[in-house]
Amino acid sequence: MPAGPTTRRRQLGADLRRLRELKGLTLEEAGARVGISKATLSRYETKEGSVKWPAVDALCREYAASDAERLALVDLAKGAKIQGWWRSLADPIPESMNLMLTLEDEVVREDHYACMYIPGLLQTRSYAEAVHRASEMRCAEREVQHMVDIRIKRQELLQREDPPHVWCVIDEAALRRSVGGRAVMHEQLRHLLITSELPNVTIQVLPFSTGAHAAAVGSFVVLGGQTPELDVVYVDILGGGLFMEKPEELERYRLAFQYLRAQALDLEASLALIQRISEES
Repeated sequence: MPAGPTTRRRQLGADLRRLRELKGLTLEEAGARVGISKATLSRYETKEGSVKWPAVDALCREYAASDAERLALVDLAKGAKIQGWWRSLADPIPESMNLMLTLEDEVVREDHYACMYIPGLLQTRSYAEAVHRASEMRCAEREVQHMVDIRIKRQELLQREDPPHVWCVIDEAALRRSVGGRAVMHEQLRHLLITSELPNVTIQVLPFSTGAHAAAVGSFVVLGGQTPELDVVYVDILGGGLFMEKPEELERYRLAFQYLRAQALDLEASLALIQRISEES
């Protein structure tokens, strides 16, 4: 999968910092040598905001990077300006969703734990509408439909030429929670069974019988980058979302997901349980 703009920007920042530290320069010293401020160089390295490729070229020369590495980083700087499909939407979207869409457009895998609702990538339109109406009580119907349109558009990444692998561990509570009524739930559960047939989608169910488990605090997603250091964890919170990328945070959630996979039913038993709940709905 070719690197998208956010992946490029994050990789660029990490590489610039690595090269500077190898050269033994402080931010202030390195910035002074190429005519940019310490604050600007710090922003480049912390992956915030835009970058100017001539400055990247000059920094690479000061750091004695090889020609191949310099050209590769300049290419990253140029590519970081490309924008995703959602930038052209007529209506604005929340900043947390903007970042989620940006990251998701570039992942190679997504590990979901869902304890409240079916993961958004696997939702039907009717189910998504019911979720948004419940959680966004003050939103006009037009706004609800706008957010649902975006969610459905997101799902196209499952069918693209080189899709990420999406692994979902879904709590039994999310399967049994009636969202939108019997007909909506029946359609949603059947959709899960159909989607599970995609080669890049894996669905496991964490049954009630598991009892206490590794992620009792709530739902989360580990967005897998092209290298481990580019991973990001997304956690739903009231009114938005929280993104985490510190190594210790990533390790905590990666380990939690490994435990959840081990505690969940195997693939065949998971689909059998979804089938039984669907027949009951």
